[in-house]
Amino acid sequence: MAPRLRPTQASLAAELGVSRQTISNVVNNPELVKPATRRKVEEAIAASGYRPSLAGRALRTRRSGAIGMRLHPVVDGVNGEVLDRFVHAVTEYAQRRGYRITLFTAADATSEVGELTAMYHQGVIDGAVLVDTRLNDPRPAALTAAGLPFVVFGRPWGDTFAQHCWVDVDGRSGVYGATQHLRSLGHDIVGFIGWPRGSAVGDDRREGWLAAGGDPAYATFVEDLTRLGFEAAQELRRCGATAVVCTSDSLALGALPVFAAGARPHRELPVIGFDNTPVARATGMCSIGQPVEEAADLLLDQLLDQVQGSDTPCARGVLLTPSLELRQWESIVGSYPSGEEEK
Repeated sequence: MAPRLRPTQASLAAELGVSRQTISNVVNNPELVKPATRRKVEEAIAASGYRPSLAGRALRTRRSGAIGMRLHPVVDGVNGEVLDRFVHAVTEYAQRRGYRITLFTAADATSEVGELTAMYHQGVIDGAVLVDTRLNDPRPAALTAAGLPFVVFGRPWGDTFAQHCWVDVDGRSGVYGATQHLRSLGHDIVGFIGWPRGSAVGDDRREGWLAAGGDPAYATFVEDLTRLGFEAAQELRRCGATAVVCTSDSLALGALPVFAAGARPHRELPVIGFDNTPVARATGMCSIGQPVEEAADLLLDQLLDQVQGSDTPCARGVLLTPSLELRQWESIVGSYPSGEEEK
């Protein structure tokens, strides 16, 4: 049996008795085609499995159909899942829009800007998505100067004059709601375990705890390791805290056995983490979830508006509301294994 030939615009045109230009218009400029003809062509395209040539489109539009994004290293085996979800969502939603994600690695912010700028001027990418913003992040200004369309998952910490498009999750409101929830359960002293001062994201989450009545005397700050979360929780418990909100699920996982001691099954544990990772779901731990899929969808709309020359300015900043995921646990949590750290 002869192999089935890949369908082309020419073969579809011959099959339907229309011009090749009509097929091209349905693919690239559907508004130019009469509705009845467009529907007939679209049905034939779907049935045949025809896929437009990306190389041909690039020649016509002078666009590559690709978006650049740096693949950041995973810091631990818990909270890296949030970035994994975001990368997956960006890839999926870009594909639905006819674009591909070009992933690359870089040693630091300067190298990231260099890679993106080079790929853009070489015609490899049409734009970029930045993630993991920091205080006074230099990347947005550098990409703006290079004329490269981009969007950012994360607000411009410390840059009050930023003009670029960004989407972020309101961590402050998430922690505020979590703290208020624990207080509504009768916990008068709700402790806080956060990252070291100076982390813009961590400081923002701490502000939510303070706004909900958190006492600075019951806050402690450590690196994002489960073992250190366990040690910090022990100290807070000795000081009288009966519940705790943590900046991450890694720290909350460490605090879990300390505050779960003596708790009965089928109740909420007095520990709330941040990111709602699979670890939180598996252990029955309450956590604050980030709507990263919604963020990815909004960011791609903003980016493609820039790439395609839309006259509509994007929203300079969008804050999404996180969700408090409450769970009842099923069994007693054991003590944290001595000396064991994240893989």
